[in-house]
Amino acid sequence: MAGGGGGGAAPKHDDFTPHPVKDQLPGVSYCITSPPPWRNLYLPHAVHMLKSIFDRFAVLFTIPIVWLYAYLLTVGGAYRNAPPKTQFHCRTDRSGLIGGAPWIRVPYPFQWGAPTFDAGEAFAMMAASFVALVESTGAFIAVSRYASATPIPPSVLSRGIGWQGIGILLDGLFGTGNGSSVSVENAGLLALTRVGSRRVVQISAGFMIFFSILGKFGAVFASIPAPIFAAMYCIFFAYAGSAGIGFLQFCNLNTFRTKFILGFSVFMGLSVPQYFNEYTSIAGYGPVHTHSRWFNDIVNVIFSSKAFVAGFVAYLLDNTIDRHEASVRRDRGYHWWDKFRSYRTDTRSEEFYSLPFNLNKFFPSV
Repeated sequence: MAGGGGGGAAPKHDDFTPHPVKDQLPGVSYCITSPPPWRNLYLPHAVHMLKSIFDRFAVLFTIPIVWLYAYLLTVGGAYRNAPPKTQFHCRTDRSGLIGGAPWIRVPYPFQWGAPTFDAGEAFAMMAASFVALVESTGAFIAVSRYASATPIPPSVLSRGIGWQGIGILLDGLFGTGNGSSVSVENAGLLALTRVGSRRVVQISAGFMIFFSILGKFGAVFASIPAPIFAAMYCIFFAYAGSAGIGFLQFCNLNTFRTKFILGFSVFMGLSVPQYFNEYTSIAGYGPVHTHSRWFNDIVNVIFSSKAFVAGFVAYLLDNTIDRHEASVRRDRGYHWWDKFRSYRTDTRSEEFYSLPFNLNKFFPSV
């Protein structure tokens, strides 16, 4: 303690001076002078969302764009001096479809008069229905494959063919001019969109029934140029065909038996119908030309179907060549399908194939 006088003044401390901000946070200058990384934050999510949208609605986006382009070419006179065949396929105003169609037209049974019966035509339509049955079976299998359902039991296939027969009967009553068949394009569309909900099919059917009354609406769709449909078919049929090829994974493709059956059936399925179609286009009648017109129609219609010829040849060879050998059954892949030969064997079949609106009570699948 210092003596004398007043107490000594307290020592004076220097003012607190913090370190510069850049020394405390070396990266702060980057945050101040650079914008936030919006691209890295939001762009991946936006791309993922847009990808799912374009996957689901690819057809709805592409058709209007190309259709509008064809309309602009038509209005601009691009097809004015084109050959008639080009104008027929590419113009959007051909034959006055939209202008000549009525606004409202309600279809009703026998609108074209009383039905007539001809034995020859009946046999020809039976042959066409049989061919449609074979092609529809392939479409059923493709749809079940892309919808991630269990393999279709035979009873469900029979039920689907029966409903198809009811559709053909309604076609005859309303005079549509063509029969009903399973749309292979819809199987490809299911694979493209990956939407296998029954609700979508039910809503689509309701829209089609409602808009069938509006004649202008149907005429607008009829004005879509044929090349647009051809482009869609290239995609849809590719998916439908790949579904059938995918089933070959259950077969033993290393055996010469399987290779011969596969190659020969595909070759005959492409060449025989091509011969029948070219012969008919040149001669005006099919290769089978006898005095019985109904017999000619049956044979020519059946062998003009690529799916039927290929399937028939493959079925015939697969059930005749070395069928009773022990190793052939495994090479054919039959052991994979044993548990799906009955509707009640797999409990998931009820979930996938039961009819809506409690119709299973009247149309059971057993």
